[in-house]
Parts: sequence; C-alpha cells; structure tokens
Amino acid sequence: MAFGSTSRATIELGDVTPHNLQQLKRLNQVVFPVSYNDKFYKDILEAGELAKLAYYNDIVVGAVCCRIDVLDGSRRLYIMTLGCLAPYRKRGIGAKMLQHVLNFVEKDGDFHSIFLHVQVNNQSAIDFYKKFGFEIVETKEQYYKRIEPADAHVLMKLLRPQKNLNESEN
Repeated sequence: MAFGSTSRATIELGDVTPHNLQQLKRLNQVVFPVSYNDKFYKDILEAGELAKLAYYNDIVVGAVCCRIDVLDGSRRLYIMTLGCLAPYRKRGIGAKMLQHVLNFVEKDGDFHSIFLHVQVNNQSAIDFYKKFGFEIVETKEQYYKRIEPADAHVLMKLLRPQKNLNESEN
C-alpha cells in the first residue's frame, strides 16, 4: 500500500455546478460549525470564478465561495467560506484556493480589499491568512449564533492604498 506517496498528488480547482452542488453542501456541513441556507447555495451557482471546488487526486476535499460587496463606493471581495477536509489540510489546498481568489482580484484590478470573518479561537485559520498578508482589523462580538465562542475576528487584506479612493481626475 503506497499511501505515503503524496508527491504525485494533483490539486485542481473546478466550477460549482448544479451537478456537484450537493458535494459542496456536504463539505460545508463537515468543515464549518455554521450552516448555510438555500439562498447561499443558489447564489453560489451564479458566482462563476468566485466559487470553486478543490479536488485532490479527483476527490472533492475543499471549496472556496466569495461574493463582491460594495462599501462607500469601494468594491471589496468577501470570502464567505474557504475550507478543506481535516485529513487533507497542510497539503497546499487552502493556499491554492486563496491564490485563485488573489489572482482574481489582481486581474480585475478594481478591488479595495479582501475580507472575511474567522471564529476568534480558530488560530490555524488566523495564521493561514496572516501568511498571505491579511490582518485582524476588528473583532465582532456575538457574530455567530448558536456556536461558541460567538465572537469573530474580521481579517482584511488591503489591495490598494486609501489615496486611490479620491475623486478621479476630470
């Protein structure tokens, strides 16, 4: 049994479609302590490049789902979920998903920042995002319902300096 040979593993990202939406639902149920409603999944089907399943040797092991928010006229990318099944962590799958998101905003060129919420006790997630230049910018008390701890850190990665938000030259 050559189980230890991870060097040949392939990690690929694929689209979320009506045919594999159930796999995304199951994955999220296992990975996250919160549950997502039908509207979340309906919106995901429209998300295009902002929602991807991660395959490890053709097995769905992770997913990333984002949406575009606008605040004070600035476009911000919100990472709603980014997760990977526990046995497949530390294999570059989360990094591949986050890199996809970073490439998307860089190619677009018109995003102010990327942000997400992380449960305050999820130190491995906080460390993961910090490696990619995210910082804790705020802590929201009682952010989560029915899970403990209920508080969430807001992590953000600033993509362009604030001065770019000034009026465009006329």
